[in-house]
Amino acid sequence: MIWHLARRAGAALLTLLLASMLVFAAVRALPGGPAVALAAESNDPAVITAIEHKYGFDQPIVVQYWNWLGLALRGDLGQSPGTGLSVSAVLADRIPVTLELALLALLVAVLLGVPAGVVAARRPGRAGDYLASATALAGLSIPHFWFGILLILGLSVGLHLLPAAGFVPIFVDPWGNLEHMLMPAVVLGAGFAAVVMRQTRSSVMEALRSDYVRTARAKGLSEWDVVGRHALRNSLITVVTVLGLQLATLLIGAVVVERVFVLPGLGSMLLDAVAARDLLTVQGIVLVLVAGVLLINFVVDVLYTVLDPRLRGS
Repeated sequence: MIWHLARRAGAALLTLLLASMLVFAAVRALPGGPAVALAAESNDPAVITAIEHKYGFDQPIVVQYWNWLGLALRGDLGQSPGTGLSVSAVLADRIPVTLELALLALLVAVLLGVPAGVVAARRPGRAGDYLASATALAGLSIPHFWFGILLILGLSVGLHLLPAAGFVPIFVDPWGNLEHMLMPAVVLGAGFAAVVMRQTRSSVMEALRSDYVRTARAKGLSEWDVVGRHALRNSLITVVTVLGLQLATLLIGAVVVERVFVLPGLGSMLLDAVAARDLLTVQGIVLVLVAGVLLINFVVDVLYTVLDPRLRGS
């Protein structure tokens, strides 16, 4: 198992290195180069030359990448030309917000999707199955921004139950943090719950037709033991795969949700950096998001070895 995880970790690091090369080259492949983008409306050649010299854009691209990689390995992603702040320092402030939103959305998806999938799988073709499938279809069809606006109009403007926007750090006011994060988590987790529900339903239905389930029922085990301890447990590998893949997409969905609810996370930071043409900040954010996706995939591999004993000896 250790050798298997070591191989996966090595592959993830290699992928991150290749992704950093791609992101670095893409930023410098923009029309006119990054110096022109940083110059904004100024077309003065002297200004562009000064920017190129200040940020090292006048050096060969291999030298630029080597210098940038050396700083990045030490946690220094450069300085934002727009704000003058360290990109790494700003990312350290924004990452916990996006991470909390993604984890809460994952919790919402699991709490809604797994039970709904089990109920639908136990009685296919019945009212519960149709209701769960229709709800899942609605969750997949409704755009995040529209669902978020509906919740704001209903729960904030209409009923005054939850704040419409803003953020409170969890260590400052845990209850206030939950109030501000509840609607964004539901909006982001709704579509995710639909995917989890459909996959759980399919996996559990297949497990319920297996020989070991029929044997468990023949032994007189309760329905809870049959479904919970046998069918669902053996379906978790497929569900975990979906959770890992979809959790990576939550980082993308967070861009829209954070903007709707005015959350100071990576999504809002990315949109602000793109609007300001702050390409160095965009470069740092994209690299962090890629690293997050690779980390999620690695955690999924670790969970595989826990859930499937056959992988522990490989």
